[in-house]
Amino acid sequence: NALSLATSSSDGIPSVRMVLLKGLSDSGFVFYTNFDSKKANDLKSNPNASMCFHWKSIRRQIRVSGKVSSVDKEEADKYFVSRDYGSKISAWASSQSKVMKSKNEFLDKIKEFEKKFPDKNNVPRPPHWSGWRLDPFRYEFWLDGKNRIHQRLIYLKLENGKWEKSLLSP
Repeated sequence: NALSLATSSSDGIPSVRMVLLKGLSDSGFVFYTNFDSKKANDLKSNPNASMCFHWKSIRRQIRVSGKVSSVDKEEADKYFVSRDYGSKISAWASSQSKVMKSKNEFLDKIKEFEKKFPDKNNVPRPPHWSGWRLDPFRYEFWLDGKNRIHQRLIYLKLENGKWEKSLLSP
């Protein structure tokens, strides 16, 4: 469920990082994060993003491009409830992407939120934590080939909602 997520800041600086895929449906690919993080700030200013799933062992990858939107509160709450207690507390304690003086600063915040939410079955979702859904408009399937004779297949979503398939040169 790991994928590379590429975003771009409002001034066009690209950034890529690994995230975990936590939902997949006809409406897109879902991942969760702190809405004050670097990736979330990029997505707020530029909703275009790309994902890359790579499987070295089978020599394949899939690239997906699309526009993101935030998931609704009910969907975010439902997923948050499914997380383990430590992950819920960390979501409260983390000022994701912000500079820390030391790791102890974060560990102290974890202790603070463990005291605030001692009931492991009753930790509310932080208001700054939710999910994004990438609604794809482009898929590219890549299969490694000997002597760089790779197979590349692209699907582009047309304005009428239908998909157009093409082969790409390796």
